[in-house]
Amino acid sequence: MAGYTREELREMVQPDRVHRAIYTDPAIFEIEMEKIFRRVWLYVGHESLVPNPGDFYCTHLARQPVVLSRHADDGICVLFNRCGHRGAKVLNAERGNAKVFTCMYHGWSFRPNGALAGVPMRKDFPEEPLKDPQFGMARLPRVESYRGFVFASFNTHAEPLLDWLAEARRGIDELVDRSPEGEVALSAGCHRYHYRGNWKLQLENLADMYHPAACHASTVGPDGRQFKRRAGAEGGDAAFFAPNGEAIVAQTGVRGLNDRHSSEASLFDKEQSGGHWDDYRAIMVARYGEERTTDILKNRRHSMTFFPSSDILLAQTSVRVIRPVAVDFTEVEVWPVRLEGAPASISDDLVRFVNITHAAASFIQSDDMEAFERCQEGLRTQGTDWVLVARGLGAEIDEGDGVFFGPRSSEVGQRAQHEAWRDLMGA
Repeated sequence: MAGYTREELREMVQPDRVHRAIYTDPAIFEIEMEKIFRRVWLYVGHESLVPNPGDFYCTHLARQPVVLSRHADDGICVLFNRCGHRGAKVLNAERGNAKVFTCMYHGWSFRPNGALAGVPMRKDFPEEPLKDPQFGMARLPRVESYRGFVFASFNTHAEPLLDWLAEARRGIDELVDRSPEGEVALSAGCHRYHYRGNWKLQLENLADMYHPAACHASTVGPDGRQFKRRAGAEGGDAAFFAPNGEAIVAQTGVRGLNDRHSSEASLFDKEQSGGHWDDYRAIMVARYGEERTTDILKNRRHSMTFFPSSDILLAQTSVRVIRPVAVDFTEVEVWPVRLEGAPASISDDLVRFVNITHAAASFIQSDDMEAFERCQEGLRTQGTDWVLVARGLGAEIDEGDGVFFGPRSSEVGQRAQHEAWRDLMGA
């Protein structure tokens, strides 16, 4: 393991601190690819990206090119983007539709389920290897979908997806239930950008309610409220500061879930209302009834983060994906979500709000990326070997089912992520 024993890796995560090497050492990054990203469930994409037979969407998991596809008989598939003949990447476009996927090198073709469809001059090959599935476009060992969200694992023995998600699946439920039809679509494209820092900096930020008052101070108006993130006359902006200057946002709670996932409590204290939001609510009431609609539209969470690489931003109605490339280089995608059955103006507004908050040059995301790159640069120094994650330690409230709530911007969510890192890396 590149000079590290299991015990040494485990010792890099202490109850109140983590070693800076987990952000800066390329050898540790390579171990993470093997012992974390190729062992657990990773979000691939949403079924709405491939609605028709022959549709495909190309992405990367653990730095390996893969294809999310839909086959007429086998449904959703996740394939290694590799020709079974000489190993060339078969599909080069990000998205498209084809009856067969054809390799440009020697013309081998494959069905959307990965099965070998055609071989030029086939009679010159012995038939036996051509019947072997590994010489098609091989499938990832495990693929499961939950409410349209497709996850895959390189690990044949990975636990069932719902067991891995555990309580975190409620983040998916809350997002999808906002659609009058119980369906969402990632059909508005995505924001894609990178920063020169470790992947865990973005992951930890998704369980950090301590930073907004300082990091995002430039987005707060004179009344102490942030710019309007959501539609409606009420409930669309977040209170950061009280009239006395107290940082209200720093009192928001965080949850650590099942020693791996995390969730931020909502910044919003009111249900959205006014304008076309009232029209949307009327559609929801007609579909679900008043009581159920009120429950669905409650502001329970700001976000739900799935260790190690994806997040649902409930406040922005979008999905974020973290793609580690190197120990100090990370790509991020943010996908706006459209709510099927809701007025088109609602979904248009949701996309617009994501543009304001999480585009590469937006108010919010640009602040965070600046912080990540400064962290990476600072972590190279030898001032101290430890990074403190002690906020709220010992004050967590056990809510049952593996959920621990940390009030006042606790770092309990970050500690849950690091516990997962320790257990996987030291296994």
